[in-house]
Amino acid sequence: MIHKYKKNGLNIVLDVDTSTVLTVDELTFEVLDHYEGKTRAEIIASFQEKYSVTELNECLDELDGVKAAGLLFREMNYQRENYANEDLIKALCLHVAHDCNLKCAYCFAAQGDFDGEKLLMPLEVGKKAIDFIIAQSKNRKNLEVDFFGGEPLMNLDVVKQLVVYGKEMAAKNDKQFKFTMTTNGVLLNAETREYLNETMDNIVLSLDGRKEVNDQMRQTVNDQGSFDVIIDNIKAMAKMRGDKDHYVRGTYTHHNLDFAKDVEFLAAKGFKSISVEPVVAEATHDYALTESDLPTIMAEYDALALSYLTRHEAGLHYNFFHFNVDLDHGPCVYKRLSGCGAGKDYVAVTPEGDIYPCHQFVGNEAFKMGDVSNGITNGEIKKIFDAGNLLEKEDCQSCWAKYFCGGGCHANAYNFNGTIMKPHFVSCEIERRRVENAIMISIIEGEQE
Repeated sequence: MIHKYKKNGLNIVLDVDTSTVLTVDELTFEVLDHYEGKTRAEIIASFQEKYSVTELNECLDELDGVKAAGLLFREMNYQRENYANEDLIKALCLHVAHDCNLKCAYCFAAQGDFDGEKLLMPLEVGKKAIDFIIAQSKNRKNLEVDFFGGEPLMNLDVVKQLVVYGKEMAAKNDKQFKFTMTTNGVLLNAETREYLNETMDNIVLSLDGRKEVNDQMRQTVNDQGSFDVIIDNIKAMAKMRGDKDHYVRGTYTHHNLDFAKDVEFLAAKGFKSISVEPVVAEATHDYALTESDLPTIMAEYDALALSYLTRHEAGLHYNFFHFNVDLDHGPCVYKRLSGCGAGKDYVAVTPEGDIYPCHQFVGNEAFKMGDVSNGITNGEIKKIFDAGNLLEKEDCQSCWAKYFCGGGCHANAYNFNGTIMKPHFVSCEIERRRVENAIMISIIEGEQE
C-alpha cells in the first residue's frame, strides 16, 4: 500500500509497510495510481497525450527499480504471534493523588477524583505497586513509573519516599527505573522544582497556551483562571530542565480551533518542547470537537506546519510533539502493532491499589484487572487488550497511517464506539493530517541539513 499527497509544493509518496518516503515529479505522481493495476503498454497509452513515450518509459523504469529494491509496494505480512510482549508489564501510571487543586472543565478524571472519593495514595500501596512491576517485568530491565493524578504534587512526600524505595528495589533486582511526573504547576515552588529536576527523567507541565484560552477551561477551585497562578512556576521549571526531557502539554477544544496561535504563544514564551492535544469529549459538551470541526482543524495543522518551518529557518527552534517522525528508524515492530501498550505492558494503579488498563479507564469497574496485593486476577481484560492490536482492527487495515499510531487510543475507541476494536474517527482524521505534515517537515529539514 502506498499513500501519496501534495503538501507545501512537494509530491510526497509513502510506502506504508516499509515507511519509505519519496518526493517525485508530477509525471510519477500521476502514474503511481495506475502502476500496480495496469501493464506498461496500458499506462503509456493512458498518458501519451500528456507526456512523451520516452518520459513515460524512464518513469516506469525508475519505478520498477524502486519496487525491485523493496522500497515500494512491498507487503510485510506481519504476524502478531511473532511480536508478542512475553506477557510482561514494564510501565506504571501511578495515581498518587485522586484529588486536584484545579477543576479543569474537560478533565477526564472528573477534577481529579475519577468519580470516586478524593484520595491520596498511602506509601504502602505505592511500595506494593513498585513490587508488582518488578515482579511482572520478568527479564525486562528498564521500567517506567509516571506519577499521576489528579495532581501528584499534592502527595509529594509519598512520591519522594517511592522514588527512594524504587531505586533501592531496582538495585536489588537488577532493574532501572525512569520516573516521570505530570503536574499542573500550582505547587511548583523553588524547592519542589529542584527536587523534580534531580529525580525525574521527564516532566510534563500542563498549560493550554494563551491566558484567555487556558483560563476558559483550566480554573482554580475558586473559579478563577489558573494562568497567572502557574505561568511563572512552569517557565521556571522548563528553564531549569534545559536539555533534560520535559514538555509543556496543552489541550485544544472547539473554543480555540485556532490552536496554532497557542503553540506559537508557548514557543514565544521560550518553551522548547510542546504538545497540544485535541480534547476528546462527548458532543453534548460545548467544547467538544466533532466532525464538523475537522476542516478547520486540518487547515490549522497545515498553517502550524508552515509557521513551524519558518521559525526553524530563522533559528528559533522548538519541538512540537506531533511533528516528530523518524523515517529512518521509527518505532520497533512490536510498538507499530501494539500502539500505546495499555492493558498489556502498561497499566494504571489507583490510590487504593486497583489496577486498570490505563488512566482513562480508571473508575470503570468493568475494566478492573486486579490489585497490587493480588496481581492480575481478571486475565480476561488483559486478553481483550492483547487482542486489540493493530492487525485485528478492521478499520485500520486500509489506513495508510496505521503504523504511526498503532491503532489509536483504546479509551477513545471504547468511549465513542463501545469497543476498543473500532477507532475514534475524529481522532484518526486528526492523526492522519499531523503525520502528513510531520513527513513534509522531515523531508524539508532533512534537505537543509
